[in-house]
Order: sequence, then structure tokens, then C-alpha cells
Amino acid sequence: MKFMKKEKISIITPVYNCEKLIEKTIECVLNQTYKNWEWLLVDDCSPDNSAIIIKKYAKNDNRIKYFKLSENSGAAVSRNKALAESTGRFVAYLDADDLWKNDKLEKQVKFMLENQYSFTCTDYEKITETGNSLNKIIKIPKKVDYIDYNFFLRNTIIQTVGVMVDTKLTGKELLKMPNIRRRQDAATWCQLLKNGHDCYECPENLSYYRVVTNSLSSNKFKAIKMNWYWYRTCYCFIGYAFNGVRKRIYIKR
Repeated sequence: MKFMKKEKISIITPVYNCEKLIEKTIECVLNQTYKNWEWLLVDDCSPDNSAIIIKKYAKNDNRIKYFKLSENSGAAVSRNKALAESTGRFVAYLDADDLWKNDKLEKQVKFMLENQYSFTCTDYEKITETGNSLNKIIKIPKKVDYIDYNFFLRNTIIQTVGVMVDTKLTGKELLKMPNIRRRQDAATWCQLLKNGHDCYECPENLSYYRVVTNSLSSNKFKAIKMNWYWYRTCYCFIGYAFNGVRKRIYIKR
């Protein structure tokens, strides 16, 4: 598929206090076998040295584009800023502490073009804060659609690190994330599902999701409280809450 490499991928990354891990993330993008990408990193007024590290790489590679918000606003605002600045047909998401295998972009965009899918997610492996494997590979269902909306809410299995969207098929408007501090990504995936864009599994482990202590996704109790206004519209709010709390209790045993 020779025309595949003509399609630009816009990679979106919010940046906040990631100086310890951002270089490994940058290297994993630079090592991608698929080269037609732009990377939009939006600094949410991070007080550490993240900006210095990013600018060092951006100086040598014009595909890396650094932006800074005027005030600390959260990951949703950062991602929306990157989306507004993006010029690629495809949008991929990569948090500053997560990683991809070197052929992630190439395999995923090929899979989407061959099947004309608008929304996909790779399987992914969980790793520790220091990069060690937790020996847990998460398999995405072959297909999640609006009929499976309840399954998605109960399991919150679609992770940002594995997602790619074809904006030629979805448009950009559906990718604008709600301005909430936690699970704004899940709200966006739900918006895609509700508008008929089924999520298909890119059936290979191509991504690494880093489990970081005290990260935004690590506290289900806070997530429930802060996102109630969104989850209250979903019949499976109780299932989501119970599943998250049960996993936390099980881990502590």
C-alpha cells in the first residue's frame, strides 16, 4: 500500500511534570518505522524541566512542535489545543509517560486503511513506573460499538496510548475533549461510539501503558466524584464505579 505513507499522523501529547520519563517517550516516537508524522506537545505550565528537554529535540526535528498554555488548565485543554493545531489525517494519542513499539504507527495506520476503520485501539501491555513489565497484556474486544456501550463503561478498557482516529471519516469536532480533569478521554471515546464510529481492535500488542502512582487514572474514587455530571447520563455508572473499586480493593489484599 504505497499511498499509506502519504497520510500524515498527528500525535497529541499533554505535558506536565514528566521530565523523568519524557526522553524515553520522545525516543520511542523518533524510532517509529512510519516517518510521516507531526508531534504536538502542549505544556500545561509544567514547573519542571520538561520544556527544556522537549525543545532540545524540537530544535533538531521540525516534526516536533512545542506549545505552552498561558495557565495550568488540565489535559483536556492541552489535547484540544494540539487537536486545533494538527494537520494530519490521522490522530494518535500518547501521554508523556507511555511508550509505543517501533512499528506501532505503521501497523495501525495500515490496518485502518485496509479495513476503512475510523476508530481503532491496539492491545497494550502494562508496565511499572520504572518500565518493568507487569506481565499483563490487555486485549481489546474485536469490536466495541454503541450496543456495547455498557461494556465499555464497566471496563474502561480503551486506553489513550493505543487509540488512533481517522479524521477524514470522523471529523475533528467529535475529538474535542470535555474540560474535566479525569477521564476526559473516555468521554471522547463514548462520543465517537454514540455517533456510529465503532472501535476496532488492532490485534497486536503495540503499546505500553505505564502505571504511575498517584496518576490521574489511578484513583477511581476521585474520578467518580469529579466526573459525575458526565457519568450520570450513563446507565452503567454503578457498574463502572463498582468495577473500579473492586479492583482497587483486590490489589490491596
